[in-house]
Amino acid sequence: MNRKVSVAPMMDCTDRHERYFLRLISKNVLLYTEMIVSEAIDRGDKKKLLSFNLNEKPVALQLGGSSPKLLSNASKIGEEFGYDEINLNLGCPSKKVQKNKFGACLIKEPNLVADCLNEMQSKTNLPVTVKTRIGYDDVDDYESLFNFINLLKSTGIKTFVIHARKAMLGKFTPKQNLNIPSLKYEMVYKLKQDFKDLEIIINGGITSANDVKNHLNKVDGVMIGRSVYHSPYILADIEKEIFKNENILSREEIIKELVPYVKNETKKGTRLNQIMRHTLGLFHGQTGSSFWKRYLSENMCVRDADVKKIDHIMDKVKLAPQVRSVG
Repeated sequence: MNRKVSVAPMMDCTDRHERYFLRLISKNVLLYTEMIVSEAIDRGDKKKLLSFNLNEKPVALQLGGSSPKLLSNASKIGEEFGYDEINLNLGCPSKKVQKNKFGACLIKEPNLVADCLNEMQSKTNLPVTVKTRIGYDDVDDYESLFNFINLLKSTGIKTFVIHARKAMLGKFTPKQNLNIPSLKYEMVYKLKQDFKDLEIIINGGITSANDVKNHLNKVDGVMIGRSVYHSPYILADIEKEIFKNENILSREEIIKELVPYVKNETKKGTRLNQIMRHTLGLFHGQTGSSFWKRYLSENMCVRDADVKKIDHIMDKVKLAPQVRSVG
């Protein structure tokens, strides 16, 4: 699988509608689900949690949890639903996640993580990967990170996504954990030097195709998060500059391509804002982008799925950026 560039799993962001939208911009990046808890898959509506449009592929399923049994079962179910990879979250620092014993707090329990990974790999033929931080609280030295990766490597894991910040457990909010701990890219670069046989992917603070190019000189892949959500069309630059793909849809063409999907989804009961909220940043940095955001904010909260009403709104949405000379 090509993991040269991927879009990070982000809670309340990378749902199936966001992934469908992003795939219209980029054909080559690897997309991830939001973190889905293994216990929810065990007890909940599997179809609602895991179904996705095949046009989104390749898609990796990110799991949260600490029960080897539940994680292995969830991995098997993920394979049955058609995902291309199973990823274990060892990076989320929120208090709620810690309380339920998954995410970044598991870095403290490497043997448990190893047990989870062994069980997961025993139940699926898909590649199982790990997304982790470089450390937690006061444990952020390279030796500790090396030992952690080395232990997990012994389970057969070959791909590690490393968020180049430590997690501050219980001290910072999730938002603060994305900004305050300093980025230490050199630690990730050194991991690649010391584990040449592993696929090392870097994550954290990456905002442009140029950033991606620079990191790819040192590591195997780059994962981008918030910058893609706030300005999704940077994926067009990545398609051109990293994947040498010149066949890119314009912003207006993307909206036109999205219309049939919106009509189909709203007929099934999906609210328009559940889809269109992901497109707010499509015209970021362009003349008239504020009009685009305002128009969507005022018009996308349609609750019934009346096709005529949807047609009217989508026609306006298609025209809005052109009327205001958005490029």
